[in-house]
Amino acid sequence: MSDWSDGGTTLEEMKGRLVAFNEARDWGQFHAPKDLAMCLSAEAGELLEPFLWKGPEDTVDLGRVREELADVVICALNLAGRLEIDLAAAVQDKIASNEARYPVDLARGRAVKYDVLAEESAGEG
Repeated sequence: MSDWSDGGTTLEEMKGRLVAFNEARDWGQFHAPKDLAMCLSAEAGELLEPFLWKGPEDTVDLGRVREELADVVICALNLAGRLEIDLAAAVQDKIASNEARYPVDLARGRAVKYDVLAEESAGEG
């Protein structure tokens, strides 16, 4: 076990560890992009389970959330690796896109989709 942490571990290190893990078990044969995307969806569903039927004051099993969240990230890293997607660059691009779609002056404190914001902004002009 390593001493990985968010502050000191790169995505490349995580991808490398997963590649070695998968290669040692000959699991690449099962990692078609379609299957990895389906796995990602299934694991995201499992992440919801600890929250199911819980009220705002109810406690949630953080150990279970941690484990399921790790499964989601592992699936995403495996998919990114298989498709040769630079995940850090993809996240950076998506944040830039969201900054354009959700200008602070229109979106701050509001949970509405970007198309609603655009319509409201166009209506003001």
